[in-house]
Amino acid sequence: MSENFFNNAKIMFVATFTILLSLLAVVSSTSIDNQNLVYAANKTLNVITSVSPITNIVKNIAGDKINLTGLVPEGVNSHTFEPVPSDIIKLSNADLVIINGLFLEDNMEKVVNESLKNKPDIQLLKLADGTINSTGWIFDFSFPKEQDHPNPHLWLNPVNAMKFANLTKDKLIEMDPNNTDYYTENDEKYIALLKQLDEGIKTAAQSVPPENRKLLTYHDSWAYFAPRYNMTVIGAVQPSDFSEPSPLDIAKLIDQIKAEKVPAIFASEVFSNRITDQIAKEAGVDIVQTLRDDALPGDLTSPNHTYVGMMLDNMEHMVIPLGGNTSSLTNINPANTYTP
Repeated sequence: MSENFFNNAKIMFVATFTILLSLLAVVSSTSIDNQNLVYAANKTLNVITSVSPITNIVKNIAGDKINLTGLVPEGVNSHTFEPVPSDIIKLSNADLVIINGLFLEDNMEKVVNESLKNKPDIQLLKLADGTINSTGWIFDFSFPKEQDHPNPHLWLNPVNAMKFANLTKDKLIEMDPNNTDYYTENDEKYIALLKQLDEGIKTAAQSVPPENRKLLTYHDSWAYFAPRYNMTVIGAVQPSDFSEPSPLDIAKLIDQIKAEKVPAIFASEVFSNRITDQIAKEAGVDIVQTLRDDALPGDLTSPNHTYVGMMLDNMEHMVIPLGGNTSSLTNINPANTYTP
């Protein structure tokens, strides 16, 4: 055989071998890509939330299909909460962070924004921002307009909680479409319960004599609740900088309570009751020691350790001292509604 034949054969072998290597690389790459696609499809989302009512709302939509972690401990002032190093790690490893927004969790937001530099696929869902725009913001005693930070406590109005649930459902379906039917079914069941809660609170609030439908609380959390149920927030003990009120502030509040003939004032589960005790004693009115805005009642295994349970507990402590009754709420089951 000629030398040219061997040279040509060698060239053909090298060319064929090169093509085979290329094909193997493509197959290998495709296999890896397919494995990644399977992993992405089967991945359980890591979801971090802020305050416990929001955590529970998310739980009722997501059920057991996500890894859910609530970051703000119950009984801690959510306005001043600062993530510790372990919290920062959790936030940086999250797929989705769900917060209230409206400047409530500024410190958490800063961590998420910093984490986006290294993990740009982290999703941030701000529920209050998606529920109302600036025309619906409420400014008041604890959140004056000159500070440009509106009252953020939207979830204490169950209608807003319904919107929170729907926004959560939509985001979960977007990120985890394989469980669309599950999230949709859970949302429908939970919305039905929240509608029942809303109607029950309406009836309970109407049982309060009109002249008594006045709320004076330590921390002003009820700005979005009161208009829904024909009640009026007449004041808050805590100043807008979250410090203690001055003696002059206290004197003005006592005069206001006497003038408006308020039957009861409300303390908080987060803040000290010392000042509200003093005000109630000097004004000669009853004091309700615990009105919850972001701490759930009972222990972690209790059926009422839920957002709905918190609202039912609040109505017992609000409506009855103001002269109403809560019979319209007795048949509402506070337990979670999601399918296990």
